[in-house]
Amino acid sequence: PHCLLLQFLSYLGACDRLLKQGYEEGQVEEAMEMFQYSEKKAAEFLHLLAQFNDMGFQQNEIKEVLLLCGNQREKALEELVMK
Repeated sequence: PHCLLLQFLSYLGACDRLLKQGYEEGQVEEAMEMFQYSEKKAAEFLHLLAQFNDMGFQQNEIKEVLLLCGNQREKALEELVMK
């Protein structure tokens, strides 16, 4: 139980830091789950999601491509442009 509590507190801290960067709560929770609660990978994903969203790409396509490309910006952008 002690270990689970520490993991939960770590998760809450990570979510809080990502929310303070301006990401939406639902997106933060989804990203954290997708990347097995890795704050670094979730942050990369959210950053690229926002960036590609600003370029006019559809969010569901962005998510799919980022997962397939492992958050690799150039590769993901290539895939999005080809769609």
